[in-house]
Amino acid sequence: MYKVFFNDRYVLLTDDFIKHFQLRYGLFYKFRNEEDLKELVDFYRKLKKINTLFIFHYDLEELRNVFKSCFHNIEAAGGLVRDPDNRLLIIKRRGKWDLPKGKIRENEKPQQAALREVEEECGITGLEIREQLISTYHAYMLEEQHILKKTFWYDMIYAGERTPVPQHEEDITEIRWFKTEELQEVCNNTYLTIMDVLRYAKLIAL
Repeated sequence: MYKVFFNDRYVLLTDDFIKHFQLRYGLFYKFRNEEDLKELVDFYRKLKKINTLFIFHYDLEELRNVFKSCFHNIEAAGGLVRDPDNRLLIIKRRGKWDLPKGKIRENEKPQQAALREVEEECGITGLEIREQLISTYHAYMLEEQHILKKTFWYDMIYAGERTPVPQHEEDITEIRWFKTEELQEVCNNTYLTIMDVLRYAKLIAL
């Protein structure tokens, strides 16, 4: 199963039709060919009242590859940063709570990009990656081009004493350390991709 977010809606690629048809509400489509799929994706973008699109195919990897071919693909990486007290480093970007992340540069590994982006956006160094978390997918339009962004997420620890400083040129206006019990404030004003990262890390309920 692969989930691709379109802002506050999502497309689910799956090989299990019965499970989702019985449990979910949305638009259901059985994959036939690439041409139809491209037309469907464009149609879904304009169909604002349908929150979820389910696309089914017996070969999930083939479906994923064909779906990706409908977009210009870019990759990014970011971090879920904790301190020794298990507080979480959350940034506010363009009015919403977010996690530090950014595009992967040419010849750069995702882990390197994640560390660099957190350092640049938060003004801290000495981070350590503990483990890789999930990858999220986000589709959007940029100058009439369909973009599909895959973001690699990493669980990080920061044991330094430097106070984080927001990178204003990246539209970051605030950085705060949140206790786990304070995350409802974040959940009330964040992106569905960030919610998925927090769920995967077992910081909020499924």
